[in-house]
Amino acid sequence: MVVDPRNWGARPEEREARYPCEGLLPPPAEEWFRAVTVRAERAVVFRWLCQLKVAPYSWDVLDNFGRLSPRSLTPGAEVLEHGQRVMTIFELTDFEVDRHLTMVLDTPWARGAFGGFAISYVVQDDGPGLTRLVVKLLVGRGGGPLGRLRCRAMAWGDLFMMRRQLETLRSLAEGTAGEHGRSDGATGK
Repeated sequence: MVVDPRNWGARPEEREARYPCEGLLPPPAEEWFRAVTVRAERAVVFRWLCQLKVAPYSWDVLDNFGRLSPRSLTPGAEVLEHGQRVMTIFELTDFEVDRHLTMVLDTPWARGAFGGFAISYVVQDDGPGLTRLVVKLLVGRGGGPLGRLRCRAMAWGDLFMMRRQLETLRSLAEGTAGEHGRSDGATGK
């Protein structure tokens, strides 16, 4: 079985759908997808996505300076505003409560290291008590063979990090699905 690091878990129809991050990065850009099914309501999954303002929820030793990403919801993290920091190096550019968070990589050192990134985290119903968490990433490719090689290496690195992130968020959402109600305070566009 051949593994494509540009797609992990996304269904064909999810890869064909439109996402809010489209148009935020100039071409040429590669499209990467990551997706999981979560046994929790969409509002619960979205609330955990808001935690990305607090921590990355991936391999904490690598991307959170060794600090454990919180295992309980941080009060106020669900209050969203354009321009907020997400995972330290991203800026929240768009959102719709219980639907999506969209961001761009805007920190100068990170853009220099990784190039352009625009990302949409989308939550959608997938049956009773099930939510699909689908992430579309637009990634600046750069030119020539070196740019393509760099992009391919980054796809593998991102897959390693984001798979852990999505599995962690899934586990936390499923673990809290029945124990908390919707804590409103989030505002949309």
